[in-house]
Amino acid sequence: MHTGEPKTPQARTGRANQKLRTRRALVQAAVELMRTGRDVTMLEVATSALVSEATAYRHFPDLPSLLQEAMAGQMPTPAEALASVADSRDPVERIAVATEHLLRLVLTYQGATRAMIAATITRPEAAGARPAMRFGLIDHALAPLDDTLGATDPAAVTRLKNDLAAVVSAEALFCLTDLCRLGPEEAIASVVRTATTLTRAALSGDEPIGGRPVAQH
Repeated sequence: MHTGEPKTPQARTGRANQKLRTRRALVQAAVELMRTGRDVTMLEVATSALVSEATAYRHFPDLPSLLQEAMAGQMPTPAEALASVADSRDPVERIAVATEHLLRLVLTYQGATRAMIAATITRPEAAGARPAMRFGLIDHALAPLDDTLGATDPAAVTRLKNDLAAVVSAEALFCLTDLCRLGPEEAIASVVRTATTLTRAALSGDEPIGGRPVAQH
């Protein structure tokens, strides 16, 4: 049976280049759609990139993996995010800046953030596709504790980071805007207040019930 001439190196290179161009087009389309703050779907990304949805899925197994690649390089590093408090050694001040920074990013990329949360709630095994920026921000914000509380009670720092991970989050923001019906600014202020209260309590030794026993005065 005649199968035609074998592909030349030039033909293989051309096909590889076309795949790369298509992948880049999908990522760029996702970036542009994310910046609108609107809901993002694989179909919408594919349409914007001038390819079929099936083609998009050949390059990315699911929407979270595409959004993860699209977000890479778009977000500032923790050090860049906390540049305004780079000289501060106050963990409370630093966590306030980190919290507000994250939540404003969430609002900017709200549609993409909601899509990633939805995907990982229904498929917990895909949680690794989420950027998880909160952890880097929290670690950088609490870096001054390495030589203080971290040196004397590292478990307390670990507890604080775990507590903050539940608060410095898109989920906390959406709870306040969607369920409590707060406006964005009021919701951000509430989350910042909670995050700084947790941090201040850990530094004073008056951790909330569920951590160490609350100090008796």
